[in-house]
Amino acid sequence: MKIIDVLVNDKSGIALKKGYPLILKDAVMNPEVLKEEGDLLRLIDRNRRFIAKGYYGNQNKGIGWVLTRKEEEAIDFNFFESRISAAIERRSNFKLNTQTTAYRLFNGEGDGIGGLTIDYFDGYYMVSWYSEGIYSMKHHVYGVLDKIVNAKAIYEKKRFDTKGQYIDQDDYVSGTPGDFPIIVKENGMNFAVDLNDGAMTGIFLDQRDVRAALRDKYSEGNHVLNTFSYTGAFSVAALSGGAVKTTSVDLAKRSLAKTIEQFSVNGIDYEAQDIKVMDVFDYFRYAKRHELKFDVVVLDPPSFARSKKYTFSSAKDYTALLQDAIAITEKKGFIVASTNNASFSMKKFKTFIDEAFKTSGTKYKILEESSLPKDFRTNRDYPEFNYLKVCIIQKLK
Repeated sequence: MKIIDVLVNDKSGIALKKGYPLILKDAVMNPEVLKEEGDLLRLIDRNRRFIAKGYYGNQNKGIGWVLTRKEEEAIDFNFFESRISAAIERRSNFKLNTQTTAYRLFNGEGDGIGGLTIDYFDGYYMVSWYSEGIYSMKHHVYGVLDKIVNAKAIYEKKRFDTKGQYIDQDDYVSGTPGDFPIIVKENGMNFAVDLNDGAMTGIFLDQRDVRAALRDKYSEGNHVLNTFSYTGAFSVAALSGGAVKTTSVDLAKRSLAKTIEQFSVNGIDYEAQDIKVMDVFDYFRYAKRHELKFDVVVLDPPSFARSKKYTFSSAKDYTALLQDAIAITEKKGFIVASTNNASFSMKKFKTFIDEAFKTSGTKYKILEESSLPKDFRTNRDYPEFNYLKVCIIQKLK
């Protein structure tokens, strides 16, 4: 790997020296030196003083990540082993927890290597690569995993642009191929996972704490509406917590079979539950028309979605989405409002909530708020990398 001197402007240099991990495109004053993703970058100020070492790798957030602020530290096998070993040690409590067998083992820049995540699924490992640049160093990562973990098998997902085409695929890498779906545990609940079936695995690990809260505090005796339900994980949590019924709504046709699968592995009679394959916004209109009300509504939309009728952007449309949810939530009922959009803060998210309730003429109280769980390690100084924002709200009247 080549090492290239990259000149950064004063403002970015100050941020990088303080610990900011992302190399932004507009930070670079000599962009003509950036040739091949995977090249190592020696970041220097206008006086050619060393700031940090990183790598060149285009992704939606920037053009690369800082790896070390020690000029003498080599970016080699030992570097990757030190970072991955430390990440595994930080999660030693998870290893001892027999009730949760799926979690994030390595979380990108939070564990020292931006653009790389590693998830653990009961002995199986899923490595996700977010740029061509970090993917060029895969031999180090897989070498480290071969050395320090006893994997049943390793799979990978590539999530980066190639010749203008977005790639989101997964592949078997090594070990004994899994007989999918495998069943993992999360706080004692069962979830079916497939690591070799397109972009998704069957469960979003970052919502573990939210599912536990829904199960333990807000479900007993209630009818729960789970919108953008994907594979019905929130519905499983609600029923595990004593919900009398769940309604799961998602536009994707495969959500029906996947939700039935998740119910089945938990011994839940799926025929006693409502599973709707339809646009969530159409369902809101249907519910209003039929005067349906729910004790709990779960809102966990994608940051951006497009159907034949609608285009949804959480940055622009979350307030309207909440208004629809408020209209069909019982008095004293609860709304679990969640977003994974990193482009706005929790403070901004709360303004969406406030505007929605004011427009609806309804009072509310935020009972809980949360962000990423502990295994999704982030730097406290840079909250913009802690993308998950969740508020559990009670509708007061």
